[in-house]
Amino acid sequence: MIDATRIGFDPFLGWPALWIVVGVAALAWLAYVFLRGRAALTRGLGLTLLAAALSNPSLVEEEREPLPSVAAIVLDRSESMQFGDRASAAQTAFNDLKAKLETDTSLEVRILESDPRDDGTHLYGALEGLMADVPRDRIAGAILVTDGQVHDLPSGEARDNAIGPVHGLVVGDPDRGDRRVQIVDAPNFGIVGETANLVVRVDDPDGGEIEVSVSLNGGTAERVQVKAGENTPLPIEIERRGENVIVVEVPPGREELTLANNRTAATLAGVRDRLRVLLVTGKPNQAGRVWRDLLKSDPSVDLVHFTILRPPYKTDYTPPEELALIAFPTEELFEDKLKDFDLIIFDQYERRGVITQSYLANMARYVADGGALLIAAGEPFAGPGSLARSPLASVLPASPTGTIRTGEFVPQLTEAGKRHAVTSPLEGQTWGGWMRYIEATAPAGDVLMSGPEGKPLLIVDRVEKGRVGMLMSDQIWLWARGHDGGGPFSELIRRVVHWMMKEPELEERRLSLTAEGDTAKMELRTLLDSAPPLQLETPEGRIIEPVWTQKAPGIFSAEAPIDQLGLYRAEAGGLEAVALNGPANPKEYADLQSSTTILEPFANETGGGVFRLNEAGTNLPDIRRVSARANAAGAGWLGLRERGAYAVRSSTSQPLLPGILAAGLLVIFLILAWRREGR
Repeated sequence: MIDATRIGFDPFLGWPALWIVVGVAALAWLAYVFLRGRAALTRGLGLTLLAAALSNPSLVEEEREPLPSVAAIVLDRSESMQFGDRASAAQTAFNDLKAKLETDTSLEVRILESDPRDDGTHLYGALEGLMADVPRDRIAGAILVTDGQVHDLPSGEARDNAIGPVHGLVVGDPDRGDRRVQIVDAPNFGIVGETANLVVRVDDPDGGEIEVSVSLNGGTAERVQVKAGENTPLPIEIERRGENVIVVEVPPGREELTLANNRTAATLAGVRDRLRVLLVTGKPNQAGRVWRDLLKSDPSVDLVHFTILRPPYKTDYTPPEELALIAFPTEELFEDKLKDFDLIIFDQYERRGVITQSYLANMARYVADGGALLIAAGEPFAGPGSLARSPLASVLPASPTGTIRTGEFVPQLTEAGKRHAVTSPLEGQTWGGWMRYIEATAPAGDVLMSGPEGKPLLIVDRVEKGRVGMLMSDQIWLWARGHDGGGPFSELIRRVVHWMMKEPELEERRLSLTAEGDTAKMELRTLLDSAPPLQLETPEGRIIEPVWTQKAPGIFSAEAPIDQLGLYRAEAGGLEAVALNGPANPKEYADLQSSTTILEPFANETGGGVFRLNEAGTNLPDIRRVSARANAAGAGWLGLRERGAYAVRSSTSQPLLPGILAAGLLVIFLILAWRREGR
């Protein structure tokens, strides 16, 4: 404990009234100085005495307990500290610094390590949280042990009120370079079939032209040359609705601190303007209305529907100007505007010369180039006018045997259908019977539903870039009418159509990956009984081989611990999935070079300094205690302020100007002023 004496003031009328009296007294003294009037002298003395009395001065004796000044040490644990010898050097410096400061009994030392999972290095925020309960007049200073890449230094007014002095001890080799790629700008969505611009930037200490590979949804990578240090737009064609993952990679450079920032990704939502569907009904039938009504009810579908009422070989002598029907525009549909359609549906179509062989060959090429074709087979499909006897047969997964079966049967899901994303949600529902089946064999594709004796009923297949679906019956309209309890006809058709439009969630073979926090989760959907081996590639290129666990028939899951921000890539059985842990361009990897340039201006403004440590982290600057207003940094040394804070444990006070004495003196000065004015 320390005994101290001071003069204290406790104004009777408050400080505003006291300052008014002081101001009036000052005017009286000015009048005496300039006018030399004796009355002014006595008034000045009286007013001064009044002010003194109103201030209520007292002699205060206190018993004080000195409080230690508080110093903080913040250790950078961010991911950028894991490169080279930074982590070990920082730990050595941290241990030595802590040991030195703890020997000072007049100093309270607080320590903190930053959160390595943060996106960026947030040292100042951690410092403020550490010192939140400490008054500013007790803060001796703070020391940050880091590589210099700090992302949360205050600016503006916050900088003026920052904690200080702040010192920086910087570790790491300042001469090590690093190649990195980042996505500067990426649109949130794009129209399917159109092009979106992705802006990328590659930084490299050597500069020059650098090859960048860009892949979409795990497809074949396109290689583009870009100039280092410049923003370069890259056109990306959106290929499907929903999530589209764009991966951008650059090969390792001459200098590399890490490969984690050589690869990044962006997610772009594909949006269909409108789904353009061509429905060709071979003849008026019950199912044709079901197809038409279902497609017309969807606002996202732009439907073009033709029903063939009269084949060319039938003679009609009605004058053309009296016909209410238009001629079937075969050339326009199947030559000029064929690629404008997203999906073509043939409902019970029979070759009768309306669509020529050359046009059907065009359709086969349309499918191979990425188009979609759905065949709703009826009786004509089993006869000589079948589409299976045309150039279109090259893309069809099933062919008729020529037999038409009649009699009620109930469609059934096959084992593949119970696993396929298109039909698996329909398992367990009640389905009514159908009355006709076009017998077929399916040497290709996946059979999702079966008819009599397990024969193929619903078949889907991939043909090069396109997709084909076949329904070997014309009786789906019975479900629409509620026959025998009906069935999920609308859901079935909707899911088949959306699968043909390459909806990601309906893929029968699909690998998904999510990376969040410290866990990566993978899920595989397959039509097989077993799952292929799984490999998970980390941002640094390390390979992890998690083990699959079967959740349901054809569905497998796996998990793996992860400890890095960046892009993860999973591969199994030729399928690939990517996921970002954290943002597309993590702040930690934006600039990995050890530097003092970020921290120096801020440290200087707070009265501190920045010092670079050697590879071992052993050349700590000299640490000194300085006064509250002295310079806190110099060549080879840093200072922690001695604040001299204390807590008053007890106090006593004695008035210096009792009221009676002050009143008596005031009366005397007033009488003197009166006598002088009376003369």
